[in-house]
Amino acid sequence: MPFYFKQGQIPTKRHIAFNTSNGKKCYEELVSREGFSSIYSNLYHLYRPTQIKEVGTLEKIDLVHSAKQHRHRHINTDKIKSTGDAVNSRAPLFFNDDIIIAVANVSSPMDYFYRNGIGDEIFYIQSGVGTLITNLGTLECNPGDYVVIPRGIIWQFNPKDEMKILIIDSRGPIETPNKYRNRFGQLLENSPFCERDINTPILQDPVDSKGDYLVKAKTFFGIQDYHYTNHPFDIVGWDGYYFPWIFNIHNFEPIVGSIHQPPPVHQTFQASGFVICSFVPRLFDFHPESIPAPYPHSNVDSDEIIYYSRGDFMSRQGINQESITLHPMGLPHGPQPGKYHSSKGEERTDELAVMIDTFKPLNISSDTDKYDEYYHHLFLWDNEAKKVAGAYRMGMGNEIYATHGIDGF
Repeated sequence: MPFYFKQGQIPTKRHIAFNTSNGKKCYEELVSREGFSSIYSNLYHLYRPTQIKEVGTLEKIDLVHSAKQHRHRHINTDKIKSTGDAVNSRAPLFFNDDIIIAVANVSSPMDYFYRNGIGDEIFYIQSGVGTLITNLGTLECNPGDYVVIPRGIIWQFNPKDEMKILIIDSRGPIETPNKYRNRFGQLLENSPFCERDINTPILQDPVDSKGDYLVKAKTFFGIQDYHYTNHPFDIVGWDGYYFPWIFNIHNFEPIVGSIHQPPPVHQTFQASGFVICSFVPRLFDFHPESIPAPYPHSNVDSDEIIYYSRGDFMSRQGINQESITLHPMGLPHGPQPGKYHSSKGEERTDELAVMIDTFKPLNISSDTDKYDEYYHHLFLWDNEAKKVAGAYRMGMGNEIYATHGIDGF
């Protein structure tokens, strides 16, 4: 984050001897990005953070590309029933070299610790509440929260009830947009959110204990088990710019105009290879001839993912909460038939959605096909009455028959 924060006990200077208030010697750890030339934090441990008791097994991660067609897709993620903790319940749907997009039904607490060593992560909390416990402090997670976990942070996640989460795993840093920051890193006056909207971690008391503590670390080769001698949460204090944080989508202040505003006004985060935008309840355009529904457009340089969180999605039919649509580069997309002109005169929308635009084509996970909607809808528009007069449901017969047999018709 582009602001300074500190918790607990820290010395007056960096890189000097430091004892806690009860006289215990501490060990300093520097956590930094881009070598020593970007943001960093200094952490103060009761024990050496380098003490590894044993290197365990390596679990390989294989993401298989399955797409046989280049087309728009609609994934009903509410049909995905895999459950578990915040790591092993993930169902990857789309991926490329910069990003992995997954959904998770988190029902169990973690009995181990986790560290993503190759990527930052964002949890978008669709439903349920839980607690993220990290070596830098604790964050309470609620519906609508974007939970940003930088790479290298050690954490556990404990749901208080079953949670549904959209998970974005980014190879590069996840940041607030450059266009909303001044040269000092402060969010500008015209930014749709500010530092007051950001929740920072609260450091818990250090855990002073020895034993066998399992830390699962994601590497380029898979998830590697490490057994530590000391508890990972033995930190007495830290300071710096590098820490986990939360921004709630409901605190995003929408930017509106007299005519339809392009998606960049909804941008919330940036990363190398993609951006994340928030579509929130807002007033529509106020020009007397404006059409609030988005105009058909071709994003020739990006694939577009939309996760429909809740509300009435004015440009879509047949969309449920937790649906995901993919609009790949090379194809135009826009409102479904009947939605474009019928939006004229509408005054506001209550939709809540997360959009991810990637600058490289997305691969489709082999697990995704079974949740893709085979059926497509053709709507009949009555030009005189200015309304939808009827609709046909269509599907690819060979796909339907292969899955459902003759009963599919």
